[in-house]
Amino acid sequence: MKTWIKRLALLAGLTALAGAGGLAWYANQPLPIEPLPKTINVAPGTHLRSLSTMLEREGVIGNAQVFWLLGRVLDKAGTLKVGVYRLDRPLTPLELYAKIQRGEVSQAIVQFIEGWNWREVRAALAAQPLLKNDSAGMSDAEILQAIGAEERYPEGLLFPDTYFYAPHTSDLGVLRRAYRLQHERLLTAWETRAPGLPYRTPYEALIMASIVEKETGAAYERPQIAGVFLNRLRLGMRLQTDPAVIYGLGERFDGNLRKVDLQRDTPYNTYTRAGLPPTPIAMPSAAAIQAALNPAKTDALYFVARGDGTHVFSSNLDAHNRAVNRYQR
Repeated sequence: MKTWIKRLALLAGLTALAGAGGLAWYANQPLPIEPLPKTINVAPGTHLRSLSTMLEREGVIGNAQVFWLLGRVLDKAGTLKVGVYRLDRPLTPLELYAKIQRGEVSQAIVQFIEGWNWREVRAALAAQPLLKNDSAGMSDAEILQAIGAEERYPEGLLFPDTYFYAPHTSDLGVLRRAYRLQHERLLTAWETRAPGLPYRTPYEALIMASIVEKETGAAYERPQIAGVFLNRLRLGMRLQTDPAVIYGLGERFDGNLRKVDLQRDTPYNTYTRAGLPPTPIAMPSAAAIQAALNPAKTDALYFVARGDGTHVFSSNLDAHNRAVNRYQR
């Protein structure tokens, strides 16, 4: 029995040694990259497995499994930097990993996420090592002037998207593109708005879209959420939307919205003030803008969270209170 165990151990050791030798040989062989030059995009959220699959699909590597295994052995999983990479010459797997690890991009990427506020946008720009943070020493008013915005406040004016930029360019260029794209999307949606909406300007629709964006994580609910708030506006009811109150609290908000917060008056407290808040409270998506300008036809005046990201809608206070008792209390 001991002899067999020794033989199995020896066989396992020889197999591992051969595998290690084969992997070392592979790591230093030029990859069959055709044609050259080639551009690859390492998108946000890319991990080692998806990178290997993408590179094989793009014709950069011949075997995704071996490339992935090399990355695991070299512990490259947490070192991938997003961006667009230009491959001008044949590279070995080791050189390709090093290129992506160092972030030697021809174009870098910054993401603005749906529902982010202006503070989060500025933090994302400041965290980009390849982007010149020219806006860092500028006031909001100076930034708005630099990007060609006529509005007085930056909140909600940028379109949430993935933006590519050349390394060492100004963050003002990214902001300018995001502003123009949101402006164009808003005006296009305004032209196809439903009749009879209580908005005086596209900017008011943008404010509503930002509230809709923050109120639900279920995309299909957005038109109905917008319908509820528009019903309230038409009847002169207060919107009573928690995300606006939270926005008004700013950095004082600690993650727990209290009764005293709902009673503390700010320009964004829609429990103490009627109508829309003075500005958007976040970056709304195109879908949220569309919902604000083409809301669902509903008689609902209330909604309450189920706890799973969706809501129960009610047309009267009694039904709403029953839903609150069921899902909140």
